[in-house]
This record gives sequence, C-alpha cells and structure tokens, in this order.
Amino acid sequence: MKRSELTFTLALVPFDYLALLAAGIAAYFSRFHPAFTAIRPVIFDLTLQGYLKVVTPMVIVFVLVFAASGLYGVTRRSIASELSRIVLACSASMALVFAISFFSRVLFESRFIAIAGWGLAILFVMVERLAVRALQRSLLRLGIGTHRIIIIGKTSAAQALVHEFKQKRRLGFRVVGQYKDFTKALAKELREMKRDDKIDEIVLANPEASRQETLEIIAFTEQEHLGFRYCADLFTAAIGRSIIHTYAGIPVIEVQKTPLDGWGAIYKRIFDVVASLILIILASPIMLLTALFIKLDSRGPVFFARLDDGSLSRRVGQGGRPFTYFKFRSMRPGTHALRYNELTNQDTRKGSPLVKIKDDPRITRVGKFIRKFSIDELPEFFLVLRGHMSLVGPRPHLPEEVDRYKPEQRKVLTIKPGITGMAQISGRADLDFDDEVRLDTYYIEHWSPWLDLYILLKTPLVVLFGRGAS
Repeated sequence: MKRSELTFTLALVPFDYLALLAAGIAAYFSRFHPAFTAIRPVIFDLTLQGYLKVVTPMVIVFVLVFAASGLYGVTRRSIASELSRIVLACSASMALVFAISFFSRVLFESRFIAIAGWGLAILFVMVERLAVRALQRSLLRLGIGTHRIIIIGKTSAAQALVHEFKQKRRLGFRVVGQYKDFTKALAKELREMKRDDKIDEIVLANPEASRQETLEIIAFTEQEHLGFRYCADLFTAAIGRSIIHTYAGIPVIEVQKTPLDGWGAIYKRIFDVVASLILIILASPIMLLTALFIKLDSRGPVFFARLDDGSLSRRVGQGGRPFTYFKFRSMRPGTHALRYNELTNQDTRKGSPLVKIKDDPRITRVGKFIRKFSIDELPEFFLVLRGHMSLVGPRPHLPEEVDRYKPEQRKVLTIKPGITGMAQISGRADLDFDDEVRLDTYYIEHWSPWLDLYILLKTPLVVLFGRGAS
C-alpha cells in the first residue's frame, strides 16, 4: 500500500471525530433556534459545557463502532458502499449509546438533540468522507500516490484496462509497461525496475493464462514485494461468494448461490414494481413524443413487436424461458432478418453469440437518435411491471443468440434480464461478450440493494456521456 493511502486512512480517525463533534454541537444549537423553540419551548437547563461532557465520550463510542464496522479499512470501497456503512454505523452507535444510558440510568434531557445529533452525524461524516475522497482524487490526478503497474497480456481486457487507467487518472493507476507474456527475461527487467523504484504492482490481464504462468507471477511478486492483481476468468467470477470449510484438515470451498434467492428476490420484485410505475409516469411524455416522431418519420408500427414473418418478437428470460418482447421501432419494417444475411460482413461481434451491425443501414433517422440515448428501450418498463424483466440485470438476448451460448455463459440466465446492468455502465456495447458475462456473473453473485441503486444512478450518466452506445 502506498504511504499516501496509509496517511489518508489514518487521517480519517481525527476527521471523523471532528465531524461527529461538530454534528453534536450543531444539534445542541439547533434546539435553541427560534424555528424550533416557537414550536416547543426549551424546558430544560443544559449548558454547552455540561453538554460537551456528555457528547465527548459519545463521540468516542461512535469512532469505536466505526472501527468495528470496517470504516477504517485500507481496502478502497465504492462510494455507495461507504455511505451505506456510515448510515449503519451511526445508527448502531446511537443505539449503543441509548443502551448504555438506559442501563446506567442516566436519562438525556432532550430527545430532539439526540435525534438531531444522529441525523447530523450521518450528514457531517458523509460530507467529510466525500471531501477526503475529493482531495485524494485530486492528488491522484497530480500523480501523488499513484500505483505504477505492469500489465501482462495483450488481450482485449488488457487494452481496456490501459485505456481506462489512462483516461481516469483519479483511479490511481499508471501503466508503466505492457508485455504479452511473463518470461525469464521480463522477470529480470522487472526486478531491475523494482530496485530503481519504478513499479509497484503487476496486473495479469489474460484470463486464459496458464496455471504455471500465473503461479510464476505470484511467486515473483511475493519475492519482490510487489502487489498483484488479475482479471478473473468465468470460473473465478462465478465463485465470488464462497465459504471455506475445513474437513479432515482439507479446505473445501462451498460456492453460495446468488443473494437474489429468498428475501432478495422478494425485495427486488417489490422495488421493480414500485420503481417501474414511477418511471412509467415520469417517462410517459417522452414516450408519447417518441411514438409521434416514429410515425412521422417512417411508415410502420410504433413498436418493434413482431418479426419479418409476423411472429411475435421474443427474448430469453430467467431460467431460459422465452417471453414476448417489444420496444420502440428504430429500423425500417421487414429488415430484421438482414442481420443474418446481407449484413453479416458488417457484424462487429463476430466470434460471439451476439450480432452487432456497424453503421446499420436499416436504422431510421428517429431510430438513430432514440438508440443513441436508449429511448427505444423505455417500453421495457412495462415488461418490468409484468414481471418478465427487472430494472437491473443482464440484457435479454434473442433465442438464436442464446442457443450459441457456451455452457458457462448460460449463468446469466439465472436471474431475470434487466434494462440496465453492470455491463451497460462499464462500457455498454463495446465490451467483448466474455467480459459482459463476467460483469453480469459478478452482479449475480454479489447482488445487493445498494448495488442496484448504484447501477440505476449511474446509467443516465453513461447514456448521456458514456461510450459504446449505438
């Protein structure tokens, strides 16, 4: 770990302490604000000095609970994960303080200050943590605290990482070299670079690397005290949620099912129904205008709901079961089958189960616009409401495409397909299908309500400013 990262991790303790203390003081003075005293006059006698004698040990309790909650861990978390931990930690801290007060028979004189202190503690700590993150990212853009990495592999995953780290310096990685394979000559060169303090980590970006090569790289990084990361293959991504048991001295790994089993599925369905109803209402003016422009722009139906032969359009859903699918029509009628005939030479996803036509000549003028901003997919909210799809999940594909899936790729059919997902916010249409499956597999194995919320909030940004949309 870089020294700057350790410094920031250590600094969080006094910063959190000051933020919590400021929240407590703000809660105290807010009780005496005319806006609140007009509603309920102050009937207790509590000086600021006496209040601070109570608040100071409470703040220490909060910091200890923060530590127990993992808020001072050295591993970098997503913003959504950290903010959710702050809410839980502050709530747990307040509950612990109330418990201590109850058993010690010390009653606090103002419930308003206690409740306001809890809310302000969450707010102040969140703002403080976001400010620390902003400062850290600013330093990373200046090259301070950046991890200097060597990438092993000349795969599409490797090129995507090189591009990502170059474009987003705030991530804290700078590629100082890229090589196809790990050889003895390269090991010697990297050893010299390490002695000259020019590298910090090695990233193996070849999911198909042999076991022998992987073990050699791991052994090398351990000998030279370098960090090591690797791009997961489909199997590794599939066992992300695992528990290690020991039987007869032998470690046995139990692969857990998706958290979307049981109560996770119930919660997700309730959320889908409520959210899709709200989104249908909010998007209805856009959908009405889209329908009007489609009719004015070209002849044909408003929706793409039938194939060239008149049969219903179908997509494959959860468990491999097909369902009737529709969206706004973006192509000229009767041209769907051309993707498998005349336009095969323009397929940009050859070698994968999917077909993607570059500069598709079948798309209408309005179709080009609504595809660019994913407006053609707004009717999918009705499919979510009917239970065929979810707001978040792997994208639904055609039956003939699913028939070409490899056995390990069928993992994405475990759950309902979604309007958006991990793949869509991480590169959209320019991802290799194997990379898309890895991201969707990660989502299936690591689902949480916060992950859904993060994906939904990021999707509009990707649609408006992202890459790969077509």
